[in-house]
Amino acid sequence: MPRFSTLTQVQDALQSGATTLVDLVEYYLYKIEENRALNIYVEVFEEEALEKARQLEQKYRDNPAQLGRLFGAIVSIKDVICYQGHTVTAGSKILSGFQSLFSATAVERLLAEDAIIIGRTNCDEFAMGSTNETSYYGPVRNAADPTKVPGGSSGGSAVSVQADTCLLALGSDTGGSVRQPAALCGVIGMKPTYGRISRHGLLAYGSSFDQIGILAHNVDDIALTLEIIAGQDEFDGTSSQSPVPAYSQLLNAKGPVKVAYFDTAVHHPKLDSGIQAQCLRMIDWLKAQGHTVESVPFDYLDYIIPAYYVLTTAEASSNLSRYDGIRFGYRSPNAKNLEETYKKSRSEGFGQEVKRRIMLGAFVLSSGYYDAYYTKAQKVRRLITEQTDAIFAEYDFLLMPAAPTPAWNLGESLEDPVAMYLADIFTVQANMVGIPGIALPVGTHESGLPVGLQFMAGKLQEAELLAFAKQVSESYPQQ
Repeated sequence: MPRFSTLTQVQDALQSGATTLVDLVEYYLYKIEENRALNIYVEVFEEEALEKARQLEQKYRDNPAQLGRLFGAIVSIKDVICYQGHTVTAGSKILSGFQSLFSATAVERLLAEDAIIIGRTNCDEFAMGSTNETSYYGPVRNAADPTKVPGGSSGGSAVSVQADTCLLALGSDTGGSVRQPAALCGVIGMKPTYGRISRHGLLAYGSSFDQIGILAHNVDDIALTLEIIAGQDEFDGTSSQSPVPAYSQLLNAKGPVKVAYFDTAVHHPKLDSGIQAQCLRMIDWLKAQGHTVESVPFDYLDYIIPAYYVLTTAEASSNLSRYDGIRFGYRSPNAKNLEETYKKSRSEGFGQEVKRRIMLGAFVLSSGYYDAYYTKAQKVRRLITEQTDAIFAEYDFLLMPAAPTPAWNLGESLEDPVAMYLADIFTVQANMVGIPGIALPVGTHESGLPVGLQFMAGKLQEAELLAFAKQVSESYPQQ
């Protein structure tokens, strides 16, 4: 079976009879088994995927005109996205054995267009992490080098595409959790505008930051998938009411554009020299293509991470209060009364990083510290938003690194949470402001590991961002 990198290739092969949908699912199941050591999946829907393939093949024989636009798309979903009748645990012991009573809106829309969901992928516990090492199920390994992290928290989603175990993947992005692992794994990852995709059925971490994102090998598949799963949803009051453009039909880039970048980011002391060289090469290439590329001032780069972690831990401490050992999920067998049930269930059910963030959140929201931390962080968020909006009033796109270094060694940042937090330094801005961003592979680091850069655009400018990203991804000379 050839390795498919686009949905068009898959559909052409199915229509020509070169392969069948059942054979395709069996191929991906074989690749999942072959890459079991990478710890990508926490559950594989083997029999269900094969049965769905047989049903769709019959549908194809009966009436090809009725097939959905994602016919042939084999998709993985991150273990924070609900799928009715299937277990969802957010990579945590606290939700052991919990089965979702409904499907996320994004999942329903995938299935309505005849996609096949092949399994749920491993992730940092409750999406809290930048390495995919905080999962109850153990770390995911980078397919480019199994001694390295894949990034996080959607590391399993990124590696599922990287290792050719599916065609597409859904992840979630709270502070870069789709774009950063995409960059470390050499695939494309997009986070749309906040509210562009419904959060209904996405287990909450930071509700004003969380957004479902898409990972794939090419921009066309991301555009089509976004077109299908985006849009207003009555179950999510924060979902955007703006009409969804036909992204897949709007991928022709229009003329020269204006691209901004932060000199303080490109020459940041924490930025690896190899990634810096890729940034500078991208800037030179864009200028050679006739685009305007200029450095712009940004006063708050070093304030983004502190403000982000104050706000997201505050939201997490509130969101995770529902996991109490009483209503669903893990309940400690060692508890002797109600108070012990709460304490022991949460102490035994949550991992170290999640407990750290819950306690930080409770602290910044506590009496006497609320104004000093939470209120001040909200003011910083507003300043970041205003200055970012001002940039997009003059420029079409913002170029940034997607991660400060290539993938690092497993275990390297577990003892230093601050180092892990700083891995998000270049991606968090998009979540703070609620704008779209896309990470593109641009080459290989001198270490042999993938390197990705990201572009951001103004709110609801996904169509323009996708068209530009397609142009760059297909023309830029990787090295």
